[in-house]
Amino acid sequence: GHLRSPDFFDAEAYPEMTFASTHIAAVDGETFAITGDLTLHGVTKEIVLYAEVQGADVDPWGNDRVGLEITGQLSRGDYRMKFNQALGSGNVLVGDKVKLALDVSAIKQA
Repeated sequence: GHLRSPDFFDAEAYPEMTFASTHIAAVDGETFAITGDLTLHGVTKEIVLYAEVQGADVDPWGNDRVGLEITGQLSRGDYRMKFNQALGSGNVLVGDKVKLALDVSAIKQA
């Protein structure tokens, strides 16, 4: 649908988005600030994500695994995502701020 169209992600022109961490710092015992480069819609910007450890253990296949709850925020305008429509109140249909919320299961690589 509409989110894949040129109005938003333009998935045909930009089929991938990537995040490459450049620095990880402990905020406290269970929370980490992950700084990195997010490439979205053909634009790369540095953002900070916050990861809270939900648990760590060895999985049934012998892998060291950690569960993370990751949050962050970005501006659609920073990534040239400008689509909007005016509402009768004078407000706009889509806000500029996007809140990110991810549940991640990560496996330690050798």
